[in-house]
Amino acid sequence: MSAQESMEQADHAKEAAGENRKIALLIAVIALCLALSETLGKGAQTESISKNVEASNFWAFFQAKSIRRTVVQTAAEQSKLGLGAIGDDAAKAAAQKQIDDWQKTAARYRSEPETGEGTEQLSERAKHAEEERDLAEAKYHHFELASAAFQIGIVLASATIITGIIALAWISGLLTLAGIAFTALGIFMPHLLHLP
Repeated sequence: MSAQESMEQADHAKEAAGENRKIALLIAVIALCLALSETLGKGAQTESISKNVEASNFWAFFQAKSIRRTVVQTAAEQSKLGLGAIGDDAAKAAAQKQIDDWQKTAARYRSEPETGEGTEQLSERAKHAEEERDLAEAKYHHFELASAAFQIGIVLASATIITGIIALAWISGLLTLAGIAFTALGIFMPHLLHLP
């Protein structure tokens, strides 16, 4: 082997090492982006589950209050029917007072703004929790797509080192940009794209 050939091989080795360093740096950047999107995705998933449980709890409380209100209203209406059969004025007044108390209780079960525990307020709180759940779910789907793009990008960049096909690195870079775009959409505009 001549001196010129060994110089050319050394230059080629330096050039390949330089390219491999660039690819390694690309892989490190993509891995960082992947870690961020995975963290954001896990947080959004946890938020979605939490808000789903919260909404379910509010709806269960709503149903319990509705049942109580129906029972109290039924008792009041039943007592009204028997009110005419009571001959004693004192007993009639006591029965009417009980009916009035039941009607007040039924009205309180329907709307109790001071505690937020009337059926009207519980319904609003449950709907609000459902909206927050849906927002977190939309974010989660975007972060999942971003993570997939980053993972495929890492695989393609790694394949570039093995194969030397630079086009794979370019595709990896494009996937990284797509992943960044999905991450940004998940953070700032999760309802822009309707993902399943």
